[in-house]
Amino acid sequence: MSDTTPQTTLAELDRFIIGQTAAKKALAVALRERDRRLKVAEPMRSEIGPKNILLIGPTGVGKTEIVKRLAKMVEAPFLKVEATKFTEVGYVGHDVESIVRDLADASVNMVHQQRTSEVQDEADKAALDRLVGYLVKGDETPAEDGSKVKPNQKTVLRRKRTAVARRLKNHELEEDVIEIEVENDEGLANVLEFVSGMGSDEVTEQFHEFMHTLNASRQRMRRVPVREARKILAQEEANKLIDFDRVVDDAIHRVEETGIIFIDEIDKLITRGGDYGPDVSGEGVQRDLLPVVEGASVATRYGMVKTDHILFVGAGAFTRSRPADLLPELQGRFPLRVEFDNLTEEDFVRILTEPENALVKQYSALMETEGVTLKFTDEGVREVAKFSHDLNDQTENIGARRLYGVMEKVLENVSFAATEHKDETIAIDAPFVRERMAGVGRSDDATRFIL
Repeated sequence: MSDTTPQTTLAELDRFIIGQTAAKKALAVALRERDRRLKVAEPMRSEIGPKNILLIGPTGVGKTEIVKRLAKMVEAPFLKVEATKFTEVGYVGHDVESIVRDLADASVNMVHQQRTSEVQDEADKAALDRLVGYLVKGDETPAEDGSKVKPNQKTVLRRKRTAVARRLKNHELEEDVIEIEVENDEGLANVLEFVSGMGSDEVTEQFHEFMHTLNASRQRMRRVPVREARKILAQEEANKLIDFDRVVDDAIHRVEETGIIFIDEIDKLITRGGDYGPDVSGEGVQRDLLPVVEGASVATRYGMVKTDHILFVGAGAFTRSRPADLLPELQGRFPLRVEFDNLTEEDFVRILTEPENALVKQYSALMETEGVTLKFTDEGVREVAKFSHDLNDQTENIGARRLYGVMEKVLENVSFAATEHKDETIAIDAPFVRERMAGVGRSDDATRFIL
């Protein structure tokens, strides 16, 4: 992360997200300040907290996408949650501490995948050797003098193993069914799931208690095709080469130092008129969020995780409420606020064409798989943008997500009859778009059901 300056972060985000420069800059600076904190000597380092941010803007303007891209860019543990899924502690539902547990799980999975990719070549070689052993297993018969294999048989066996290994490398035996011995980890997974909410000491006790019963049934035989056996054995060999204690330690360190939690729809926690009993999914959740965002120790299946330096990003439309309606204490936990701009027709044109994953490029690639070439003209793209913008004005404003509905409507017939237009080039120009969108948007009631 030390090479990621705010300028490079902004440039990288610009490759995928149009506009919203203020939000990109704020997040880029927050990211850089985390890196700066790690270079500060103790005890000052522990005193520097994260720059939690509250993103304010309507749906479909890029709030989630910006944070998700940012986390992916720096390979930080990332979790997106909906604030409405939580209830106050003591009531049925998810409590807010499960956010940290889920982030720890995501971090462990991410580190494990990275470690697996590092040892994949070595694991593949070991798996290939085991496959060869299973395929020539019946040929290692004892000799008459009591020795395992006669000298001349060793030469034959070595040649056969070489031949089988060559055929495996050429994928000539993929559909052959063989019987392999595999480790049964289902019981262990169930144990870990069972103790997921316990403290580290309780996890250790439960783990050792169940290990005795697990070891007796760790191995079992399976009959599978060679192509599937190759994957199973490669995964087993990779697990043998990975130090899981180091994986967990590294994952928890990443969570505590570089983790990012995105809490969407935080404005939905604002409720009015509490005349009908305790508000367990609104203000109650806000109160439970306070210690987690401020800094607390949360029990996970991997031990205690501190949230002091996790970056929390809240987001909401705030169409029926204001950020000031949140609990004052929670407002203080999100000191930075960034407002997103509404998307204009010109923004829609850029969203359709400029990003590396632009919709025009996506639909063109999809149709190319059927042998159909789509040629979007500038006028056609602008017409799609105009219809999307007008529909947002006339009905509910759903931001850039409106583009998906309009594009699907415009290309519906082309997509349906793609096999009949193989090796053809279809021009998506302004008249084509207007013809397909004829009648859409004239009636508010009809539009609600069409797009």
